[in-house]
Parts: sequence; C-alpha cells; structure tokens
Amino acid sequence: MDRERKKQLAEQYKEMKIEAGVYQIKNCQNGKLFIGSTPNLKSLNGKRFALNNGTDVNKELQKEWTEYGEEAFELEVLETLKPKDNVYYDTKDELAKLEEKWIDKLQPFGERGYHVPKS
Repeated sequence: MDRERKKQLAEQYKEMKIEAGVYQIKNCQNGKLFIGSTPNLKSLNGKRFALNNGTDVNKELQKEWTEYGEEAFELEVLETLKPKDNVYYDTKDELAKLEEKWIDKLQPFGERGYHVPKS
C-alpha cells in the first residue's frame, strides 16, 4: 500500500465518529450469550484480541472461546447510545443503564449465558 493511501485511510479512521453501545457475543454452538458495553464500539476488536489471547476477564466465556474457537462465535452490536446535548448527561451512567436493559431482556444467565445473576 502506498504512503498516500495509508495517510488517506488514517484520516478516514480519525474522522469516524466514536459511538458508545451495547453488544453481544453469541456462542453459535450452544446459544449462550455475553452482553457487554463499551464507550467506543471500534474497540470491539480489543475484546476479540483478549479472547484470542486467553486473557478475557470472563472465565467461562474465555474457556468456551478457547474450546470452540473464534469461528463458533458471533459479535453483534445490539444498540448504540444516542448522545444528548445536556450538560448533566453522563455517558458512562447511560451506557450502564442500556447494558442492564439488555441483560434484563435477554437473561444471559446459567445455561443461557456467561453472566452471574446479581444477588
């Protein structure tokens, strides 16, 4: 790739708007789900990188990712956070609420997922 093309791609990447959102990782072998959120959906490659390197914090998800391989899983964005023009708007708080909404909706516990119910 020539230098000019690399520079052009780098500029395009910088101009992409950063979106926060909720995503799921689905094990297509057994249907189990992991629901997560990130302030930057572009960082999902980091999640995949951690799983491929055996360093993900969710031990059950990591175990099955290692066992079944990356091909057995689907990553999907469930919802992007709609930013608000409000000085009191807390992106981190709103993202946590959005993730909680999806966990409540999909119930990824026990045989259905990689989450532990809150007691």
